[in-house]
Amino acid sequence: MKKLFWGTQEFNEGLAALYGRAAFPPEAEKAAAEIISGVRKGGDASLVAYAKKFDRADLAPERFRVTEKELAEAGKALPAADRRAIRTALAQVRRFARLTRPKDWKCSPRPGVVVGEKFTPMERVGVYIPGGTAPLVSTVIHTAGIAKAAGVREVVAVTPPGKLHPATLYAMHCAGVDEVYRLGGVYGVAALAVGTETIRKVEKIAGPGNAYVTAAKKLLYGEVAIDLVAGPSEILVIADETADPAFVAADLLSQAEHGSGLEQAVLVTTSKPLIAAAEKELLRQKALRSRRETIEKVMERGMFLIWVPDLQTACDLAGKYAPEHLELQVASPEKWAKKIAAAGAVFLGPWTPEPVGDFCAGPSHVLPTASSARSFNGLETRSFFRRTSLVKYTKRALMREAEIVERFGMMEGLDAHAQAATIRRKADQG
Repeated sequence: MKKLFWGTQEFNEGLAALYGRAAFPPEAEKAAAEIISGVRKGGDASLVAYAKKFDRADLAPERFRVTEKELAEAGKALPAADRRAIRTALAQVRRFARLTRPKDWKCSPRPGVVVGEKFTPMERVGVYIPGGTAPLVSTVIHTAGIAKAAGVREVVAVTPPGKLHPATLYAMHCAGVDEVYRLGGVYGVAALAVGTETIRKVEKIAGPGNAYVTAAKKLLYGEVAIDLVAGPSEILVIADETADPAFVAADLLSQAEHGSGLEQAVLVTTSKPLIAAAEKELLRQKALRSRRETIEKVMERGMFLIWVPDLQTACDLAGKYAPEHLELQVASPEKWAKKIAAAGAVFLGPWTPEPVGDFCAGPSHVLPTASSARSFNGLETRSFFRRTSLVKYTKRALMREAEIVERFGMMEGLDAHAQAATIRRKADQG
């Protein structure tokens, strides 16, 4: 753990290390590019080879796809309480998604002119569901569940081969996923983007992944739409003297356990006693966690305990850091939330731990990392819609604005643009 105190030389040096995180290392992009090229050239045969190489899975094209029977029967292997948790979380995420669906609209800003927007759900979307260090059942809900609530006709999931976790399959079944393929990592994402003999390409790919999956999505952007470039998970907790150190420590550890060891967990507090108390709790609680080794990697290089003199400074620091997850464990969280310039999601008050956002609160847990929240939004219902602008002019309205069109056409050296207005003006004049 790194402790930083406002006003010291170590503070500024430590912040530089804190801010200088990347979504993925440079070598990941090179490796991803080679795999994408292989899938593009080799199609199904390359997927068979990559499944063997990276996942030690013997697959044939006819076995890529998970059967409807496997999906339908997955729930039988789960405790009733697990099935209930999946259905409840899905219902809550779907409800939020429906509330946030974009709505078509029109207005008349000037006589004879009508402008507006219409929103059309995408037709075929792919979602990547990680399955390496942990079965991310919730990611099914926070990607496919939202896409289906948006009205996407076909949702296609890829997830690493091997023994697929029944909870993941059950969540896919409940969420209405139309096709599921046993394909992992970069080669699975590439198959969705470029298509093969067996897999039809999609219009957009959503969902988190490791550094290589993230690099692949970046490289494929333009050939297919993507949600965002998201790196290792991160959390920043702003706390004052009212915060419970046990709560703070538990929430920091919740993101430190994710698996890559590159995660970051940051406490920014106005209370020096809280730093000592939180450190004690972190060590105590870490010893009780099943993923201690992963947590220890993060504690060594990605955990920061920071003291600042006031909450405004804390908010300024958080806005520049732009965390994926931001908790406000302070006396007046709503007041200070207004001071935050950028964050993927903000969790208000001591009774709103970040994992409720990961699992069941409503908004998607697919969020921007590595300061990209300053430029990008997390996955949302709108992410699965095409936006189309609408414009309608009456003859009288066009005659009123024809000269503007003509002048811009001539200024830009585009006389054919100008002529489109001129020819109509002359027709109106007889």
